[in-house]
Amino acid sequence: MYTKQFEIRWSDVDANRHLANSAYTNFMSHTRMAFLIEKGFSMKELAHFNIGPVVFYEHMYYFKEVFMGKPLTVSLEVSGLSKDGMFFKFDHNFYNHKGENIAHCEMLGAWMDLKSRKLVELPDELLTVAETFPKTKKFQYLTKEDTRVGSKKPVHLSL
Repeated sequence: MYTKQFEIRWSDVDANRHLANSAYTNFMSHTRMAFLIEKGFSMKELAHFNIGPVVFYEHMYYFKEVFMGKPLTVSLEVSGLSKDGMFFKFDHNFYNHKGENIAHCEMLGAWMDLKSRKLVELPDELLTVAETFPKTKKFQYLTKEDTRVGSKKPVHLSL
């Protein structure tokens, strides 16, 4: 399991004086990018392959409030990866200073070619690294069908 510790800042709390929803998202994003950079998925490396990560969804589950003044730990484990590396699913857990699990998030994403704006497989060099990522006990190999959770499709406005 990969973990990153954060200090809760004034700008991270909302009108209820607890950690704001947007702060959870920012801490997860920071944790993911720090993890990927440490594993060799740096901005330079991603630019070399002209790819970037895309988030399909983040499902949050809140268990307990957290407030300023105590550190927050955010974890990352891979719960899914397609065989070609195109799709990935990360699980994040949030822990207070006592180690209590205060929130959980499931995040699904993919890799996109930044020129064609289409989803792409991971290059072999990066796929080899991705296969070594820390995995959850419920890890599964993902298919394209796994990315269509709940059969959600866009519904456009009639203008």
